[in-house]
Amino acid sequence: MTKRVYIATYGCQMNVYDTARMVELLAPLGFGKVQTPENADLVILNTCHIREKATEKVFSELGKIRALKLQKARRGDGNMVIGVAGCVAQAEGEEIRRRAPFVDLVFGPQTYHKLPDMVARALGAGATGVIDTSFPADPKFDHLPRSRPGQGVAAFLTVQEGCDKFCTFCVVPYTRGAEYSRPAMQIVDEARQIIAGGAREITLLGQNVNSYHGKGPDGEAWGLGRLIYALAELPGLKRIRYTTSHPRDVDDELIAAHRDVPQLMPFLHLPVQSGSDHVLAAMNRRHTADDYRRIVSRLRAARPDLALSTDLIVGFPGEDDGDFRATLALVDEISFAQAFSFKYSPRPGTPAALATDQVLDATKTERLVELQSMVGRQQRGFNRACIGRALPVLLEKRGRHPGQLVGRSPYLQSVHLAAAADRIGEIVPVTITGAGQNSLAGTIAA
Repeated sequence: MTKRVYIATYGCQMNVYDTARMVELLAPLGFGKVQTPENADLVILNTCHIREKATEKVFSELGKIRALKLQKARRGDGNMVIGVAGCVAQAEGEEIRRRAPFVDLVFGPQTYHKLPDMVARALGAGATGVIDTSFPADPKFDHLPRSRPGQGVAAFLTVQEGCDKFCTFCVVPYTRGAEYSRPAMQIVDEARQIIAGGAREITLLGQNVNSYHGKGPDGEAWGLGRLIYALAELPGLKRIRYTTSHPRDVDDELIAAHRDVPQLMPFLHLPVQSGSDHVLAAMNRRHTADDYRRIVSRLRAARPDLALSTDLIVGFPGEDDGDFRATLALVDEISFAQAFSFKYSPRPGTPAALATDQVLDATKTERLVELQSMVGRQQRGFNRACIGRALPVLLEKRGRHPGQLVGRSPYLQSVHLAAAADRIGEIVPVTITGAGQNSLAGTIAA
């Protein structure tokens, strides 16, 4: 009898990748993935620590899952094993076990390759819970299944993990550990498996993906640019993307890849966080606003049709009106196709959380509204500029309406159009006929 596993995934694309790998690890134990937790035999919350009050949100979800666990037991339908994975588990493992003793598994993002053994231990007689938030000496990727069947037409592939940057607002170095880059040929082999499973687009993932420095077959360290050149040679791979980047790690070879590799999509997520050098220094970003401008200028010279998205934080400790105006000036100058903007919120254990010059929440809210108004206008303008153009669209899935499919443009916009479901996986020219805030509409061009 197939056992049922439900995994709720929060946060970044790397968590999406990790969830897919967990499902693959559990398959030999007889677990099949289900879409709801109600009747699952194993429920895992794959958590993210980036957003505000992440820990409390996990405990709220655990309360709901516990109620399902009790209902399952009352029905005589067996035990429900509950697990918490990811960055909240890494940061708050002991607290989770203290406040939610009904949780059976707590494991960080570097130990999920041990999941089959942890599940077996949790199911064992007299089990009292399993916690593993260690940083193993052996990379987890060496222990994951080689086969990657059925990842869909657009798939994620983690090439780098961890962070050595230590931005003062960020918990990632503490939850994901030091930077680690996978060997280049291990990545190429996994990409080949993903393509064989039907993928036409692969997004390379890393906390600082362009700091990638994995060992190549020649024994030398490869940068991300060189890895992209190698992946572009794989038959069947039509599109390559990567995220998330750091401005300090945009090097000459990566810029050349944007110029030379047609499979590399003309859309880049390059977080700047602030346009103020004072704030950037307080964040420990180790680049200036002008550094960012120069990098963008070089990228656009190499690939004139390149569009950019970014991350922006308002109300960082010590940010005054002049600092905020500098951010608005940079955003106005660069003109982003998309931007993710947030009010600063303290993360326990980070240096910025201890700063004495915290900005009033009302001020942060006022600044965020003004910033989001600007980036919203830019995004709408970029989308409207696509009307009348014929864009190559990768058809990914069925839409909400009969006869409708949803695909992705080169600029990562969702595109809704009428097409038969058997065309999923094709890249087709689509004439864009309409544009909203977050998506486009079109018709397949003759």
